[in-house]
Amino acid sequence: MASHLRLLRSDVTGTYEANHSLGADEGIEEVVALMANVTAGGRLDRLGVIAQEHLSTGGKRMRARLCLASAAALGVDRLAAAPWAAAIELLHNATLVHDDIQDGDLIRRGQPTVWVRHGVAQAINAGDLMLMLPFLAVDHFEDLDDGVRWRLARALARHSASTVRGQSEELALLTSGQLSRARYRRAVEGKTGSLFALPVEGAALLAGRSAEDAQALGERFTALGVLFQLQDDVVDLYGDKGRGHRGSDLEEGKVSALVLAHLERVPEDSEWLLALLEAPRDVTGVEAVEEAIQRFRESGALADVLDEIRSIGASIAEDKLLQEEPALAAVANQVCRLALHPIAHLLS
Repeated sequence: MASHLRLLRSDVTGTYEANHSLGADEGIEEVVALMANVTAGGRLDRLGVIAQEHLSTGGKRMRARLCLASAAALGVDRLAAAPWAAAIELLHNATLVHDDIQDGDLIRRGQPTVWVRHGVAQAINAGDLMLMLPFLAVDHFEDLDDGVRWRLARALARHSASTVRGQSEELALLTSGQLSRARYRRAVEGKTGSLFALPVEGAALLAGRSAEDAQALGERFTALGVLFQLQDDVVDLYGDKGRGHRGSDLEEGKVSALVLAHLERVPEDSEWLLALLEAPRDVTGVEAVEEAIQRFRESGALADVLDEIRSIGASIAEDKLLQEEPALAAVANQVCRLALHPIAHLLS
């Protein structure tokens, strides 16, 4: 299998930053081209155009970059891992299209969302298409052992299911009447954590690791997904999420880490905060958002979430399995730094 995948052993001490960096562009062009190829299919139709339009808005390509960097860290040539990175990026974007419909978001990456441009029905179709395309992307590996191809497909299906279950859990947090950090963590591990674990698990499979070892390595990155979601919750109120204004999560009625931390600190605010979350998004005004920003800071909720972020970062740095894989541990450290950059002003 090594010859089929053009495996190149990593020189961890000398060339890591040059060849294995999360920010390296090598392989990204091939990933984008492959996504365009499978999105078009045999003939570019209206749905393919809609999907390509969404993909063209870009984004950080963090999960694709994580895939390529993890593959390189484990000894797989970045270009050889491009089909897997394309599969991950397509899956991630499928969830974004559906998320925007469910949350009623109008803007994504500074552009009108798919459902705003093309209507809900076609946006659902576009998201559904991109949920299927990762399996076709995997088919673009050249001479890949069928056993490895099957294990990649199985990992895709397993983590896709986990992502959808996590999304459902998150949407049910407010209506369940059981607001707790445990339920929030379970939702986030599924919705966000799965798409951080999956790139690494697949990279390990491509590197010839067993299914069990690959899954164990991938699971180490689930916590990074949680960390990423926590900072996303914070950025919504104390940074710039690229949606034109602050507080979109509150407008959507989303139960964020800040909401839960504030209710733990000030349970008597439950009536005020639940009323704010349950209000229609067009009713929630700037003044209500600014009040929440101030209350969360004064209650210590913001500080609590920032402390949790620091704790997760420390646990990743101290993880024994990752310490046995120094190149992969370096990738995890890069993801952590990248995730925390938007809230660096708060952490310092």
